[in-house]
Amino acid sequence: MPQRYRPRNRPSEKFKRTLLGGGALVVLAALNAPAAFSFAEEKYHAYKIAQPGYKRQYGSWEILDVPKEYRTNAIHAALLHTGKVLIIAGSGNNQKKFDEGSFDTILWNPADNSFKKIPTPEDFFCSGHSQLPDGRLLVAGGTARYEVLDGEVERAGGRMRVKNENPDRAHTFKKGTRFRSPSGVEFISKFDVTVPRAKKELKVGYGKGGRMLPWRTKVTAGEARVFVEAAEKGPRGLTTQAAQYEIVGLKGKDADNLYGLAQKLTTEKQDFQGIRSAYEFDPTAEKYVPVNPMKEARWYPTLVTLDDGRVLAVSGLDDVGAVLTGDNELYDPRTKEWSKGPTRYFPTYPALFLTKGGKLFYSGSNAGYGPADKGRRPGIWDLTKNTFTEVGGLTDADQTETSASLMLPPAQDQRVMLLGGGGVGESSKATARTAIVDLTRDSPAFQEGPRLPKGTRYLSSVLLPDDTVFTTGGSSDYRGRSASDILKAQFYEPRTNTFRPAADPTVGRDYHSEALLLPDGRVVTFGSDPLFRDADNTKLGTFEQRVEIYTPPYLQGDGAGENRPALREGPRAVDGNGRATFRAARPDRIAKARLMRPSAVTHTTDVEQRSVELALTRTKDTVTVEVPKDRALVPPGWYMLFVTDSAGVPSEAKWVRVD
Repeated sequence: MPQRYRPRNRPSEKFKRTLLGGGALVVLAALNAPAAFSFAEEKYHAYKIAQPGYKRQYGSWEILDVPKEYRTNAIHAALLHTGKVLIIAGSGNNQKKFDEGSFDTILWNPADNSFKKIPTPEDFFCSGHSQLPDGRLLVAGGTARYEVLDGEVERAGGRMRVKNENPDRAHTFKKGTRFRSPSGVEFISKFDVTVPRAKKELKVGYGKGGRMLPWRTKVTAGEARVFVEAAEKGPRGLTTQAAQYEIVGLKGKDADNLYGLAQKLTTEKQDFQGIRSAYEFDPTAEKYVPVNPMKEARWYPTLVTLDDGRVLAVSGLDDVGAVLTGDNELYDPRTKEWSKGPTRYFPTYPALFLTKGGKLFYSGSNAGYGPADKGRRPGIWDLTKNTFTEVGGLTDADQTETSASLMLPPAQDQRVMLLGGGGVGESSKATARTAIVDLTRDSPAFQEGPRLPKGTRYLSSVLLPDDTVFTTGGSSDYRGRSASDILKAQFYEPRTNTFRPAADPTVGRDYHSEALLLPDGRVVTFGSDPLFRDADNTKLGTFEQRVEIYTPPYLQGDGAGENRPALREGPRAVDGNGRATFRAARPDRIAKARLMRPSAVTHTTDVEQRSVELALTRTKDTVTVEVPKDRALVPPGWYMLFVTDSAGVPSEAKWVRVD
């Protein structure tokens, strides 16, 4: 890693004069010699990292100038095929904004550094998202209710199961519906709920001698759930026993057919609750378009695109704040409908990667909610058979929460890397472990990789067009606690299985931070939501709204401007054979071509990004690329096409659609 300047001796007088004039430094030194030395050291470091030679070796960072009215709490970031970046805050982990119904989305154009506010119809805070085949972004789930911590819950509350024994019609209860216990205690629903009608089945039985008995009717009550709170504050609403609740205001047969059931209603911690809503963001119209809602409410879900273009929604907290037990759903972008998916339990925001054969690999990375002993082990999920084959070999296996993981380039190698991570929940554990699994082996198992500089949670990891992985930020404790942000960055080299240093970022990034690759080859970082901002944990943290951009070494010096490889005129989609031909000024300079799927990232979870190696054919003035036909390797959608020269310097990306 490049080290901050630590001179063995004090700077020379010539060096002092170069920095700020000998006289001024002497006066300062006379007042406070250690401060003067530290000041000179910082000046020298700033001078050092600004030198062209340093930038060519380590790259450079700059803070993006974001006008005040467009600064927001970046919770999600997605690159669109227009080249613009969608920054989604929703309520931005700010309950005041949630209570006001004030939700934010910002659209940023890196090409001219322009910004636009996008009307945001729901609270997409902690939703899931996935790139669709036509270039739209599916956004599903979000926040229905903020958590209430232990000791702060004033009204008993919990899950109410609402039953309907009427087979003739469903029934909708509006928010504010009252449920009364046998002892007269009332609870109020916090959301609308629709209870389906009961199912009526005719059954026939057989008696002795095979004699057919008369037809019988079996009625199975319809059921829905809703979160309720006691009408009164205090302990009167507490109950730990199952009971049936009448629905206030119903009369006659409705009062008999419709009722509530609850196991316990307590003042224990009440977690965040999810929503069912789903939208597609249209990059051309630059607006959210509603589609059919999910069957389950989800908060902290993962959405992953499959080889046929459908999207699988996995895990999340439901509408009463419980981790879903395995009720996953499939979205079809052609019909805008959701259907039942294969059942399997995962903790929230599980990192799931599409692999050859259409199976999903779960790296073990996740972002939190769920017990420590359930759904944490990595493995291969066969969606067709709904079987799960565990993959072993992972060290520090109890520290996969808040880790980073990604499919290493090129995707054809089918190798997945996991980096860092920490213990479950608010654990102070953090590991420097990295591990790599080769999924092409008969019995895949993780192998230890090079270690990070220190134990790191919330590390951002980004695939680059030169086949390296850029990693940056993170913290060594839960949510940057104890001023533990790590101002370090490095490159992972898959060919040599080693790290090499990169320039240090200036902005700390921990919880609620993101990083993604831009079409010009730079990397942008957003967000960070530390609990505290001092080592003693006495000063509450504030959300980091600065945006920082990293320019890699390949774009410094000879890799800048007109010296970059360049693709010129060409198609916007590959043909039926997976080929596309572009004009190029110097095809002989082009050594490699990569198809890179744009990111959709949140909570250091980015299951979209992948880099696919392309076959390459050159003429004297054209370059033809050929995309693999395996849709499990190249799921349908828009991609960035980069070409690089023999030194790894990339072109600016051309956007190409693969159907």
